[in-house]
Amino acid sequence: MLPKRTPATATDRLPGEKAMLGAMAVDAVGSGMYVPFSLVFFHHITGLSFAVVGAVLTAVGLIGMAALPLAGAAVDRYGARRVQLVLYGVRGTGFALYPLATALPAFAAVALGTAFGDRAFPAVQQSWIGEVAAGADRDRLQAASRALRNGGLGAGALLASLVVTVAGDRGFVAAAWLNAASFAVAWLLMRRVKAPARQAAQQAPTAGAGYRVVFADRPFLALTGANFLTALGYSALSVLFPLFIAGPLHGAQSLTGAAFTLNTVLCAAGGVHIARLGRRSGARRTRAAALGALIFAASFAGLALLATVRPQAGWATAGLLLALVTLYTVAETVHNPAAGSLAVAAAPESLRGRYMAAYQLSWSLASILAPSLFTALTAADARLPWLLLVGTALTAAALLLRLERVLPAEAVNLPGRPPAGQDRPHTAARPAPAPPAVPRTAAHG
Repeated sequence: MLPKRTPATATDRLPGEKAMLGAMAVDAVGSGMYVPFSLVFFHHITGLSFAVVGAVLTAVGLIGMAALPLAGAAVDRYGARRVQLVLYGVRGTGFALYPLATALPAFAAVALGTAFGDRAFPAVQQSWIGEVAAGADRDRLQAASRALRNGGLGAGALLASLVVTVAGDRGFVAAAWLNAASFAVAWLLMRRVKAPARQAAQQAPTAGAGYRVVFADRPFLALTGANFLTALGYSALSVLFPLFIAGPLHGAQSLTGAAFTLNTVLCAAGGVHIARLGRRSGARRTRAAALGALIFAASFAGLALLATVRPQAGWATAGLLLALVTLYTVAETVHNPAAGSLAVAAAPESLRGRYMAAYQLSWSLASILAPSLFTALTAADARLPWLLLVGTALTAAALLLRLERVLPAEAVNLPGRPPAGQDRPHTAARPAPAPPAVPRTAAHG
């Protein structure tokens, strides 16, 4: 069992933590075998054209967002661990079937099932971390999961490249089955981690207490909105950086790979350490997340300046770009653990699954909007998307600081810290924002 511990014991490892982190790492390595080149991956393993694959993936990605509210309700009813194990099974089955789905209807059906699993999984994992850890342990696991995700994606991409280099086109089929196997291994590892005993209030939420409560919780919706503004910046690495390098900067494609590699290595190697420094400083989660947003804004301002100056020397362009990618990565490692823990702690335990599903929509909407938005702005002026991101990051930082007064004190503050404002409630609970009432207990912090 993974009992929640008091802040006094929050520096030791949780029982079963190694298996949990192992499952996260294996999952990330498997995902890394297809995420960086999904169009090419699915084109080779299904035989369908790039246009068809792209259209299907876009459509099922949008439809797959419907999995979020369903998964959130399932977490609140059955617990995050059970739902997570089901999603491992769904995703593993999908990748095992992809090489057999050579006809369009079969590919669409398999892709839809897999998209449901992929869209729902981050919210379920956030809920799972919230169930098994509290206080500083929760922040530590958030940082570790992010670092493992980045490192695993990089390792998976490298492994897939090696497999394809050795086996040719057949390597894509092998990569699909290896990814399916990775989900099976992650399932076995996570199954070894026992779920904590669920409180009666979580086992039987107040009658009618569902998404109406979530959407009536204005502070949490504002927190979700702030995350959407920041999430647009996260999408820049995969969407805007390649456009910027290949277009306005006229840089080599290898520079795009170098930027990805630098971000991945720094997140994997330094993410946990930077998050630990933040916890030791005692910074409030709102302020740590706001600091990350401000550093994002600084990196985007630098990129807007780079788009204006456009050095003629290739080495100068590469050096400045990689320096700004480093600053961008620091922002990511400061913001992500604090923002994730803040969202988990701000949710009432009995409805945490639904709350995390709503919060995850901010990430999904940003990833869907980013390609068309960044492409259109870049076509008009290469500086515009970066200036937009400066504005969204600064707005997110200001909003996070204002939310200190209305979010629960135990969500804003690390264990043992004084309340962030004397006019905020000093209790470890606050009532749900609208009927039906859902009391917030100290257990959800």
